[in-house]
Amino acid sequence: MIDRTTILLGLAVVTAAAVALWVVLSRPALSPEKLRETYADPAPEPPGRGLHVFHLGHSLVGRDMPAMLAQLANDGHRYESQLGWGTSLKEHYEPGETINGFEAENDHPRFRPAREAVGSGEYDAIVFTEMVEIRDAIRYHQSGKYLAQWAALARDANPETRLYLYESWHRLDDPDGWLDRLDRDIDRYWIGELLQQDLTRNTPERPVYLIPAGQVMARFVREVEATGGTGDITSREDLFQRKDDGTLDPIHINDLGAYLVALTHYAVLYQTSPVGMRHQLDRADGTAADAPSEGTARLMQQIVWDVVTSRPETGVPQ
Repeated sequence: MIDRTTILLGLAVVTAAAVALWVVLSRPALSPEKLRETYADPAPEPPGRGLHVFHLGHSLVGRDMPAMLAQLANDGHRYESQLGWGTSLKEHYEPGETINGFEAENDHPRFRPAREAVGSGEYDAIVFTEMVEIRDAIRYHQSGKYLAQWAALARDANPETRLYLYESWHRLDDPDGWLDRLDRDIDRYWIGELLQQDLTRNTPERPVYLIPAGQVMARFVREVEATGGTGDITSREDLFQRKDDGTLDPIHINDLGAYLVALTHYAVLYQTSPVGMRHQLDRADGTAADAPSEGTARLMQQIVWDVVTSRPETGVPQ
């Protein structure tokens, strides 16, 4: 028989948990002014060596983009990852959730289990990637909550680890307009929901910073399409893969898109302009990637630096 003391203790624990949850959920969202204040100071300067980075996400991270990032950085850059097919931060976090494509996506020497990696305290930087469609991720997978929980795990392991959210994109055939969505979603969802919830739930001394790949793609596409192209890239479709039957894959980037995204990661993580960097890189398997022309590469590099130094959420000095 359960005695009265045990029952009261149980009720006290449940009540305390409920109160703690209410406190978190009842915290008001930060005003735009407060958000700007939060990101007024740039991220700490990276160490004067190659970074050790962990990538958590799905096929919009992939294997080739992190490999390109490592080639752009100096010889000391190291990385590991855990990926899935369209996997949300919740599915990576909860042991009972299914990570589709886990065996296929992580069958490579750079794989490391995510909880072990994030909780190890061994990384200079951790990059979190949420599933797309971002609206569905927020509605059905509690994106803000799980970004905050991953961030808390990382900070508990090592408060010096810099944390990043990789802003990706949605399908090219989105009925609301691909560029229109990129324009609207950044403040409404990526910052207003995901980064906001980490700030209100965890009230950290150092926020999660932003890798604005979607914003870079939007700026680059506008420039290319307004001027008639750069020779090897004339439209947004030229950044995306083709399926075996030749039709366009409207979500997965090709080598040129991966190069643009790798430049964005480099600029944010290393707080360094990528202008003038090499543009002939290899894929993760060691084969030569399709390289942009020198002129296209220079345009990509300049746009990356313009974008990351115009958004304080990147942590890059403005």
